[in-house]
Amino acid sequence: MSHISVLLHETVDALLAERDTGIYVDGTFGRGGHTRALLEKLDANARVYAFDKDPQALSVAHELAQRDSRFQIIHASFADLQTELNRIGITQVDGIMADLGVSSPQLDQAERGFSFMQDGPLDMRMDNSQGQTAAEWLLDIKEEDLANIIYQYGEERYSRRLAKVIKQAGYIETTGQLAELVKTAHPKWEKHKHPATRTFQAIRIAINKELEDIEIFLPQAVELLKPQGRLAVISFHSLEDRLIKQFIQKESTLAEDTGWGLPQKQVDTRRLKKIARLRASEEEVKSNPRSRSAWLRVAERLV
Repeated sequence: MSHISVLLHETVDALLAERDTGIYVDGTFGRGGHTRALLEKLDANARVYAFDKDPQALSVAHELAQRDSRFQIIHASFADLQTELNRIGITQVDGIMADLGVSSPQLDQAERGFSFMQDGPLDMRMDNSQGQTAAEWLLDIKEEDLANIIYQYGEERYSRRLAKVIKQAGYIETTGQLAELVKTAHPKWEKHKHPATRTFQAIRIAINKELEDIEIFLPQAVELLKPQGRLAVISFHSLEDRLIKQFIQKESTLAEDTGWGLPQKQVDTRRLKKIARLRASEEEVKSNPRSRSAWLRVAERLV
């Protein structure tokens, strides 16, 4: 299955806000769907910089860079956004977008070890050129810590039971072995959902530091945006969406006066205003079921 970019036109249109030039950033290149759509709407003087950790995504990006001189790929996490852009002389941009989570090619390739639907090495690294595999990570982590991660990142109520079974198993070599362990140990399955769904999600989020990276990325994105520059972020589960929602809320709300006694002059620290919160259309969900859980949040830099 090829990767279909979710909320493609909605994201690009919201990001551009009817502009056709400027400097833009795609924090998660993936297979380049959003980047290509962005380039199609930009003039010859525009520039687009993209970030990705996945070596396979980088290969696709390098091919695009050879065909389009307006585009440049950076092998790094979007958590390194400001450092990497400053390094090449970019201190302000007109728009930043990110499509969070795992891509279809990563899920569909058994050897990447993301999916419980196909048996493959238990890897799950978005950048599989460095760091611990999921198998190595599971071997090292303490049972209590694993239970907490499965509970927090997978929102799995049976996290302690599952963590105990996983740790008792020792070295788990494949995704199929892990999925079967969870399936056997899980006392109550959700309808239309594999019993290992939440556990796999939690492990993937943990070893790739997905939520930490989002928390690091968002303040940097605001710092880089010019006034009227826009931030557009697509999320696929409640943990991601909650972080984005809370960040935009904080940055777009007037701070409360916490002074005692006499009224104090309030300083307006707002840096963002909310623009949109969108879901995929019924037509898109029919053609691409992955889009069902997607949320797009858009905000604009004020000053």
